[in-house]
Amino acid sequence: MRCLERLWYRPPRLAYILLPFAVLYRLVDGVRRWLYRAGVLERTRLPVAVVIVGNLSAGGTGKTPLVQWLARRLAQTGRTPAIVCRSYAASATAPAHVRRDDDPSIRGDEAVLLAATLPFPVWSGPDRGAAARALVGAHPEVDTLLCDDGLQHHALERDVEIVVVDAARGFGNGLPLPAGPLREPLSRLHRVDAIVVNGEQAVAALPTDVPCFAMTLQGARLRNLAEPDRVAAATAFQHKRLVAVAGIGNPARFFAHLRGLGLTFDAQPFPDHHRFRAEDLRFPNADAIVMTEKDGIKCAAFASARIWTLAVAAETDDALARLVVERIGRAARRAAAAGHAQR
Repeated sequence: MRCLERLWYRPPRLAYILLPFAVLYRLVDGVRRWLYRAGVLERTRLPVAVVIVGNLSAGGTGKTPLVQWLARRLAQTGRTPAIVCRSYAASATAPAHVRRDDDPSIRGDEAVLLAATLPFPVWSGPDRGAAARALVGAHPEVDTLLCDDGLQHHALERDVEIVVVDAARGFGNGLPLPAGPLREPLSRLHRVDAIVVNGEQAVAALPTDVPCFAMTLQGARLRNLAEPDRVAAATAFQHKRLVAVAGIGNPARFFAHLRGLGLTFDAQPFPDHHRFRAEDLRFPNADAIVMTEKDGIKCAAFASARIWTLAVAAETDDALARLVVERIGRAARRAAAAGHAQR
């Protein structure tokens, strides 16, 4: 996967070798989307508002921090949110309520992180639609379902779609998978409700007719994995021998964040959703090992006093939450009018 990603974010000359497969991917995906629109394949309409936070590109863009931010903001407006995730690369065989101490290898990295950091119900499973239905059935108080990823899960009807874009990587070479990073064509951006750009760089190819919001990830304090009550400012690590570990979709973003805090380190990237083992973290010359909060959840079983995690929080315009609430209300009015017309 890392080899492909290096190909995606370089000039597309070599990527053209994979273009026949990309054309086939685009064709199959287009037929699948048409079958859903035509009603040949069934779509599920839940009795609650559904908000998708997804991306157009393969790899990490910052969706999970935005879901955390949006869930808290929606709760402040009087909504009752819950979160559903697909337990990607996990062994779960059925949807289940996720708890903060669950095994991420069973329930999924993002799901356990969200359950550990939010006071709202979180469910995950191999089938996102089944997990969503189970959550709504178990929590009748919920009126808003946030989906961490799922833009391409067409079987689930949605009221609001938000696309998160990594400003540093943009859309790469602009080609479909596997020749490029795109899961869907860039024209799909014209049909979403909002675009959130994670980072400060300008991104080309963004439509002007869709609301666009800037997002940054903030965090400057580290927590000890073995002793969670021990918290230290990043400045305390500026003169230590550090190893930075990241098994996320875009490790470079995490490493850039650490450099922005004034830290120097030996960078050790791992594949996204990597299942860490104790031997992965044997760096005998390091004073401390710094990793993402999501990776820390996967390393809790063999935590040591040398391991520290950096929690980050999304910051964006509150107008995004207001837009989501407005679009939810608009969808509810349309549904009520349609129901009235049918009667």
